[in-house]
Amino acid sequence: MTALPKSKHLFFLAALVCVALMGSAFFLQYIEMLEPCPLCISQRIVIFILFIVAVLAVIHSPGCLGYRVYGGVAALFASMGVALASRQLWIQSLPPNEVPACMAGLEYVFDVLPLSELVKIMLTGTGDCAQVQWVFIGLTIPGWTLLIFIGFTIYGLFEVFRSK
Repeated sequence: MTALPKSKHLFFLAALVCVALMGSAFFLQYIEMLEPCPLCISQRIVIFILFIVAVLAVIHSPGCLGYRVYGGVAALFASMGVALASRQLWIQSLPPNEVPACMAGLEYVFDVLPLSELVKIMLTGTGDCAQVQWVFIGLTIPGWTLLIFIGFTIYGLFEVFRSK
């Protein structure tokens, strides 16, 4: 029977995936000039948190129980990413007359709105989130991030329930 890869190596791979995802996001924003919406920014934050969890797991190199905890934390945040990406896909699927109102630019919103309103916008999205700016093999950006977050959720749960 083939042995499963070590948790430390898998968390290292997860950290590399997060770096590639953030690099792709910055490429699309600064090279392809695609402006991220509030839900896109929220998904980036989740990816960054997953990166931090993975790096901490690699550096800390805990025992079996520790990797289970890191896996559980990763699964929790990845499932938040699933919810955010699903919300954006839902907004993109709405008929034009049902799309929420668009808002001013994010920089303006960060400066003007109170924190509670800003958090609400970052978690629920706006009409800006309905724009489909990029498609690859039939999936939009939130479609791809949904698949990635599902993968991270499955991996996190794998670590939680892994027999060692």
